Amino acid sequence: MTRESSLVLFSGGQDSTVCLVWALQRFERVETVGFDYGQRHRVELIQRLKVRERLVSEFPQLADRLGEDHVLDLSALGTISDTALTREREIDFAANGLPSTFVPGRNLVFLTFSAALAYRRGLSRLVGGMCETDFSGYPDCRRNTIDAMEQALRLGLERATPIETPLMSLTKAATWRLADDLGGAALVQLIVEETHTCYLGDRGRLHAWGYGCGVCPACELRSRGWDEFISGRPA
Repeated sequence: MTRESSLVLFSGGQDSTVCLVWALQRFERVETVGFDYGQRHRVELIQRLKVRERLVSEFPQLADRLGEDHVLDLSALGTISDTALTREREIDFAANGLPSTFVPGRNLVFLTFSAALAYRRGLSRLVGGMCETDFSGYPDCRRNTIDAMEQALRLGLERATPIETPLMSLTKAATWRLADDLGGAALVQLIVEETHTCYLGDRGRLHAWGYGCGVCPACELRSRGWDEFISGRPA
């Protein structure tokens, strides 16, 4: 553990929960930030609080490092975004090959607001669950985008604000394995029971890998990753 501090971009999904535990094991002080941007799966705003509560109760050795939570109102982003994450529309692919779940500029906006919050709170690093291995083709999930944002933030804030992306090169199966390494069966079970990743906001069905509709791209990706993780687990 270092004496540094961090702000985790925490949606309450599988990836950001793994990132939160990763940060809690490395940094002396960790705060979280979530975003309300008019997302269809806004149930994640409820689940993220439940995840935090269970982390505190089930991992008391990490509880002292978990600081304040913040939720930022970015409804303007949802207003200008005609996407399957912010409108009742089908999930399909645009002519440019990107899925209709792509919210243009979302991670750029998230990182900018997070950096401003970290600056005010005296937090030295940002931690995000962006991944360019198992993802939907979002250009703002790529490491070269993150590197460019780091440079822009350093110039605009006149201070270094490193952006840690521990999942950047991991598949979903590898993310499940990382969760197992970080917190064992207890953390894996917490992720299954409490986190929310389904694009449609469905929490009516509990699968082996968690709640979700089971058919949207996020659920399919999570399900495949779970199957690969389980098949590679010692009996």
